[in-house]
Amino acid sequence: MTEVSADLGTGRASVGAVLDFAWAAGEFTATEVMAGTSLTRSTAIDAMDTLLDAEVLRELPNARAVGSYRSGRPARRFSLSPDLGVVVGIDAGDTHLAVTVADPLETSLVHHRIEVDPTHSAEERRATIIESLRAALAEAGVTREQVLALCVGVAAPVDRNGISPPHPDGFWERTNPGLADALRDWAPVVEIKNDAQLAAIAEGAVGAAIGCRDYVALLASERFGGGVVVDGHVLHGAHGGVGEGVVFDHIIGVGSAFGLSYAVRNHAQAAVDAGEIDRDSAVGRLVAAERIDPRLVLTLAASGDEDAMLITDRVGGTVARVVGVLGSMYDPARVIVCGAVAESVEPVLAAARRVLPGELHLPAPEILASQLGAEVVSVGAVATARRAAREQAVPRLAEQRLRMRA
Repeated sequence: MTEVSADLGTGRASVGAVLDFAWAAGEFTATEVMAGTSLTRSTAIDAMDTLLDAEVLRELPNARAVGSYRSGRPARRFSLSPDLGVVVGIDAGDTHLAVTVADPLETSLVHHRIEVDPTHSAEERRATIIESLRAALAEAGVTREQVLALCVGVAAPVDRNGISPPHPDGFWERTNPGLADALRDWAPVVEIKNDAQLAAIAEGAVGAAIGCRDYVALLASERFGGGVVVDGHVLHGAHGGVGEGVVFDHIIGVGSAFGLSYAVRNHAQAAVDAGEIDRDSAVGRLVAAERIDPRLVLTLAASGDEDAMLITDRVGGTVARVVGVLGSMYDPARVIVCGAVAESVEPVLAAARRVLPGELHLPAPEILASQLGAEVVSVGAVATARRAAREQAVPRLAEQRLRMRA
């Protein structure tokens, strides 16, 4: 239940219960609040009046006013205020940056996505993130004072304070360039998260893991990284490193944390160099032109191109080993392959499913392609920001407004 200070008048439990109910209820009456919270009528009405005074709830025109009322005393109708503020989700990937401004409930107001230079310094990257954040808020017509919660996904382990550990090559420090400090004053609640963990949150909220308590969201486009959910809980670790892909550097048959895009390019080049694929074929011409678009190769495989199918079979073997490691470590019911590559990855997954049972002793997890595409981390970031707004920022806002009125 949302925690609300006793300063809100009717007590933490009743006001928190009504506020929790209101988030999912849309328009509602006091009778519906009573049924949904087990509060008495007087307690429910007192709590709603407290939230009305705090301008967290608004009272709607009653049934008579809108023409749908027939007889008797019309019930009072309420909803969350549309003026609570906004939330922001940011996907700060290695080669892209996406900023989403959304309302606290369900509607995205602005979504910006740009490509970024992976060679930029930490200072340049931080400046680009802040500049893009300012631009998105401006386009949405809101100020930073209206931001309730902000969540950023980065391609690095992140501890509970939003700090990434040092990386031997400085990669994690660059992908998370001090964002916890840089963004601290941009919202009442600011969270910096690992991108794969946000992908797992997205899949559990609106994706292929709805109703599943044990799964891994495998970000697989450029680098492998897993967001791990066991018994309904997203696993984190002391430094946020659960699911970190460096383990695959040491797995025979994988050999690298680089993801499916790299694997497709590598296998295509190797097959052409070995003479297994003719240089005048569709795949051969891609290799010769040094334009090996992994998604195009996957599309060719889906259409039955034998050369492309050779590549996807080999990449499928790699995926089976990756999933086998995850299956042995975490025993998931599902592994969901996420990222932009997921839109065309089915030929690879079909090959992986054939190989997977031999890769582990436990029952093989189901392998699925995400339906959330390249925006999966953004979806998870927004979902996380909305939860923070619901559980922390809005109760604080209500308390502040009532104190100002006192």
